[in-house]
Parts: sequence; structure tokens; C-alpha cells
Amino acid sequence: MGLPRHVELYEVGPREGFQSETNPISTEAKIKFVNALSGAGLRHIEVTSFVSPKWVPQMADAEQVLSGIDRVPGVAYRAAFLNLKGLERAIQSGVTLDGSLVLSASNTFSKRNMNKTTDEMFETLPEWIEAYKAANIRVKQMGFMAAFGCNFEGYIYLDHLIRLMEDVINLAASYGENIEKVKLADTMGWANPEQIKRTIRTIQDKWPDLNIHLHLHDTRGLGLANVYAALQEGIWEFDTAIGGLGGCPFAAVKGAPGNVATEDVAFLCEEMGIETGLNLEALVECAKLAEQIVGRQLPGHLAKGGVLPEIRPKSWMAVQGS
Repeated sequence: MGLPRHVELYEVGPREGFQSETNPISTEAKIKFVNALSGAGLRHIEVTSFVSPKWVPQMADAEQVLSGIDRVPGVAYRAAFLNLKGLERAIQSGVTLDGSLVLSASNTFSKRNMNKTTDEMFETLPEWIEAYKAANIRVKQMGFMAAFGCNFEGYIYLDHLIRLMEDVINLAASYGENIEKVKLADTMGWANPEQIKRTIRTIQDKWPDLNIHLHLHDTRGLGLANVYAALQEGIWEFDTAIGGLGGCPFAAVKGAPGNVATEDVAFLCEEMGIETGLNLEALVECAKLAEQIVGRQLPGHLAKGGVLPEIRPKSWMAVQGS
């Protein structure tokens, strides 16, 4: 399909990054971090998660963080939630909400992460649709965790993922809702570039109008390679995390890198002439701030290597005719 002209990066560091940290992070530090991300040009920021503090203590101050940040016009401040009570809290906090139906492609991971099997989670989707409708939120999106592989079940076969997608699309349609986007999460870092391409092409052949959004992890070092493979197929929406923060606390990959680093993905895109609308220098400063907050070095590359100097062409695209 060819490279997109523009990409949109959805920052998940404040939520997915901080939820995995064992040392307490102050509300003030979280607010400062989110404000810095807004200043770097990010237009989608997942600030927090409305979950039980018993299971994810770092997210206990969700409302306080959201009420304390400086909301920049044009920026969508988002939050995650796993149950209907979390949805109610999200609505009350005034975050940007997507009517999304979420399942895990791995039954075992679903049980560990949601305390329900995939089939049991599917049975709850009508309740989600009704709750969204009651809040005047259209159901336009579906998401699948562990869409490419699972540390507990192994490789997730593509025909299994396609069947799950078809089931969710048909269920939404039975309620008068049209799914326009699918978010595929490589929750445990199993994907490889050819698998990414094969998955995208299969979905696009079956549902040409369905937008594909990727949430990629760098668990085994293939994160940026997978982003590049997706870019070659025209994909333009990605979840990323400053510095490579993140990783799922229920994925049994302790110590591995987390999500693909926002600044690294932005740099990759800008080098290829793909617009991001982001300030690379500001992103690097955000990565350094994140390291100060969590108290350790993060796996992102650009903050260590630096933005390339101005004596070179702005991007490799500028020298293609030379």
C-alpha cells in the first residue's frame, strides 16, 4: 500500500507505563509528566486507568490526576477501564471516550488479566454496548489483547483472531452499531514483521474500510521493526509510550522492555518523511523526565543517541534525488 503521509501516536506512558511501577509515583509527578507530553505536541494521551487500587495501586489517584492537569485545547485526554464501574468514573471525569468492545485473543491471558475467559468476556459485551448507548457513546471500535501471541498459550493463529473479530462486528451490528476501527495489541511481544504484514493484509482484504490501530510492545526487540512493517502497509495509528515505559503486569515478562518508545517511533517516521506533528527535542526531554520519575534508565534509544544535528538533511527523503 505504501507509507502514510502522516501518523498519529497515542501516548500511553502515563497509564500503561506507570501502572507497572512498584515504587509509588506522586500525583504531582504524574501531572507534571502529562503536561510535558501535551507540550510536545501529542494529541492523544492516556492519562490513567479507572481500576481497583487493590490490583493496580499506582492508579489510585486517577481522578486527582485528571483534575490537576492543564488541559490543552485539541488534545484528547483518555483513560482505560476494565468494568462498567470504571466506565462510570471515566464519564464523570470528562475524559475522551471511545465506545470500544475489548477481548483477549488468548483465553489464559483473559483469565489472568480480566478474571474471565474470552467466551465469558464476549458474553459481557451486550452490557457494554447498552452502557455506551445509555451514555450516548457510539460503539465504533473493538480491541484485542494478545492478538499475535501469548506467553501462556503460544502463537495466536490468524484465523482465530479473524473469527473473534467477525463475532464482535456481527454482535455490534445486531445492536445497530458499526465497528470502524480495530486495535490490535501485541501485549507480550510475540509479533514479527512478516506476521504484522500478513495480519494487516488479511484484515484489509476482508474489511477494506476497517481502520487498523496497533499497540506494539518491544519485549523481544522487534518493536520498531514491527512499526516499520505496519507503516509499509499504510497503517497510521499507533500506541506508544515515552522512553519505552510500560509492559503488562500480568504478562509474565518481568524486566523486559515495555511499549515501543514514542520518541523512537516519531524519529523513525520523521526520518522517512512521514509527518508526526511532534517536537522531537521535547519528546526527548519527556523521556528524561520519565526516567527521573521512575528512578531508572528506560530502554528508548533517541534520548541516549540524540536528535541528529542540523548539518544533515532533515530526512533521508531530502537526499533521494542526489
